[in-house]
Amino acid sequence: MKTFSKNLVQLTGHLGNDVQMMEFDNGNKKASFSLAVNNTYSSGSGESKKETSWFNIVAWGKTADDICATLKKGMGVSIEGKISARKYVDKSGNNKYVTEIVISQFEKAEKEMMTSSSAE
Repeated sequence: MKTFSKNLVQLTGHLGNDVQMMEFDNGNKKASFSLAVNNTYSSGSGESKKETSWFNIVAWGKTADDICATLKKGMGVSIEGKISARKYVDKSGNNKYVTEIVISQFEKAEKEMMTSSSAE
C-alpha cells in the first residue's frame, strides 16, 4: 500500500514588515517576516472582490542571511517551502501554538509577476 504525503507551499505576495533576524547561542540564524497574499474572486453578483491573507514566514541558516540582505517591507517575493505547526511553552509557562511557512527557496518578484498573481 502506497502512502502519499506532501508538504509543499508556493506563495507570491508582499512583505508586511521588515525581515527580523535572530541569532541563537549555537550560531543558527532565523529570519522571519509576514507575507500578504492578495486573492481576487467574483462575488455571487459577479463583482470582483479582493481579500488579503497573511502568512508567518521563517527561514534558517544561509537562506535567512540571503533574505535579510535582499528583502525589505513592501517588496514582492515568491517563496517555496513547507508548513510547520509546532507548540512551545512561553516564559510564563503557557502553551503557545505557531503555524508558519519554512522557506526552502525564494525569489524577489518582478512587477509583472506581482500584477499577474494579483489578477488570479
